[in-house]
Amino acid sequence: MTKMMIVGWRETLSLPSLGIAKINAKVDTGARTSSLHAFKIEEFQKDNALWVRFWLHPEQHNTDIEQICEAKVVDQRGVKNSGGQERTRYVIQSDLTLGGQTWPIEITLANRDNMAYRMLLGRTAMHGRIMVDPEQSFLIACEESKK
Repeated sequence: MTKMMIVGWRETLSLPSLGIAKINAKVDTGARTSSLHAFKIEEFQKDNALWVRFWLHPEQHNTDIEQICEAKVVDQRGVKNSGGQERTRYVIQSDLTLGGQTWPIEITLANRDNMAYRMLLGRTAMHGRIMVDPEQSFLIACEESKK
């Protein structure tokens, strides 16, 4: 059984499957699905499956640094944003690494330019692994910063 880790309302994590070594995420128990910033998305076919190539700014408040990622699309579903508007988003899967643990999560892609955090960690990604202390921030050291 996996030991529950206590995290703050924001944490630094990595998404190794996407080549993202470090990204700050808002930990949001009110959001069902995790969301990752993507300001440009292109569809393409690979191995008879739908894939997306997407561009993101991995550093908060820095649009000079761009990273290009690719992932297989696992679904497309309607997701309500914080304003209550529903939009169809691509859903991908990636490994998440936090606190020395790695596990697969689903992530929707959305333009988060107007949001404070490039990633939102939703409750399905936390299930059975994470408890949130809303009075704390950055309780878990990112694996990349330990190197």
